[in-house]
Amino acid sequence: MTRIDAKFAELNAAGKKAFVAYVMAGDPDYDTSLEIVKGLPDAGVDVIELGLPFTDPMADGPTIQLAGQRALDGGMTLQRTLDLAAEFRKEDDTTPIVLMGYYNPIYSRGVDKFLEDAKAAGIDGLIVVDLPPEEDEELCIPAQAAGMNFIRLATPTTDDKRLPKVLQNTSGFVYYVSITGITGAAEAEATNVGPEVARIKASTDLPVIVGFGINTPEKSEAIASVADGAVVGSAIVSQIGAGKPVAEVLSFVKSLADGAHRA
Repeated sequence: MTRIDAKFAELNAAGKKAFVAYVMAGDPDYDTSLEIVKGLPDAGVDVIELGLPFTDPMADGPTIQLAGQRALDGGMTLQRTLDLAAEFRKEDDTTPIVLMGYYNPIYSRGVDKFLEDAKAAGIDGLIVVDLPPEEDEELCIPAQAAGMNFIRLATPTTDDKRLPKVLQNTSGFVYYVSITGITGAAEAEATNVGPEVARIKASTDLPVIVGFGINTPEKSEAIASVADGAVVGSAIVSQIGAGKPVAEVLSFVKSLADGAHRA
């Protein structure tokens, strides 16, 4: 059982919904980023999604793209991202960390070495947005063999014919992308999301967590009420990008987490 599995079992037993927060590793700089990540559990975050900076983030909107650029400009690399996770693990051995990004940096490092190093750094799961299920042998299956969850995205365009393929080797949770398009582009609506979550849950026992388009505590609560939890990324990253103090960023995160936990 991974930390992700354990966390969802714990939330389920307590009748609680999950709150997942995304931040870009190294944004706006390594030290500030580490301080923010260390503060997320006390702000109510159940699962941390740690963005891996990449030069060509095709699925990300301007907010996340700029965060990645700030991190890269500050010298952030895959190794430094793993170092940040390992540093976090020195004080917190229970909060799950999902590394989210693109395949190129992983491929460049070599899959076997990457998995060994990620596991040693305390990474619990992977979301690699540009690896479809047809490429599962590439990373998904080796990752699961190494004891990490491989989390897949489902979208409004994932029809009933495609869904079984998407779910085939997914573990940890399913990440339902509530809107078509890039991150931060539109607002999620619970009335649209609810039936889609129900459709996915009819085909899997995994928790279904909804992300994209959630930017207020009220929205976090509404979305979590029709799913197993909510993910917020762009709204948090915007606060970091605006240069808000760490305490203010974490206070905003807590308001979002409180919203999801009220659901």
